[in-house]
Amino acid sequence: MNEPFERLLSPEDPPVFALTNEGGRSPFVIVSDHAGKQMPRRLGQLGLANAECDRHIAWDIGAGAVADLLASALDGVGIRQNYSRLVIDCNRMPWSESSILDVSETTLVPGNVDLTDHDKRARIQEVFHPYHDRITRELDRRKEAGQATILISVHSFTPVFKKVARAWDVGVLYNRDARLADILLRMLRLESGLSVGDNEPYRVSDASDYTVPIHGERRGIAHVALEIRQDLVTREPGQRQWADLLARLLAQAREELTDL
Repeated sequence: MNEPFERLLSPEDPPVFALTNEGGRSPFVIVSDHAGKQMPRRLGQLGLANAECDRHIAWDIGAGAVADLLASALDGVGIRQNYSRLVIDCNRMPWSESSILDVSETTLVPGNVDLTDHDKRARIQEVFHPYHDRITRELDRRKEAGQATILISVHSFTPVFKKVARAWDVGVLYNRDARLADILLRMLRLESGLSVGDNEPYRVSDASDYTVPIHGERRGIAHVALEIRQDLVTREPGQRQWADLLARLLAQAREELTDL
């Protein structure tokens, strides 16, 4: 029998997700799993200093802004997660070892040490599920309306991880279904001066990811995950530059997809 459920979020806490261009009419649904760095008041800052909460361990710097700009530019729907990935990672399977980390990169997260199942359940029910339920509702609505859908998951990655430099400017990530990824890889490689990673610096898998396997692959809709190096999108000019580039290429890629 489950113990009585005590709520994690209060009315004063920010909403779990934010929408951009909710009535967007194009096929594009733009999501950002690690867009925010909010912490529930009840958790404080998980025992971390402000500087740690601003680092890449807490959120995908710049990704939410790029996702919002993309949704507007493509007349798509944007769904952005507002809470820190340290509260719960919304691109990991709930209850998996990487869902709530007590050490991120090399940083101890005191507020995540020795959590009970009750603690984890509260984060799953109040942060993880509301975000993904909103994505599900959007995808269901489109299916029922007979509307084509292309799912774009926007992330960013730190230029240096555990003292290892990453050379790529952008990575195109996929798993079983590479139809959109192959088009984007080709287009990005034609852009002057870009270093483009093919499933770099990460690969999508059932074990390491949630959004692409669950919302993309299971539904059989065209999809891709994009990773942009964070120093390129930390500030607004870079965010706009990357959103403009990706909007142009995604619009062209849409025309090449014949099986939407």
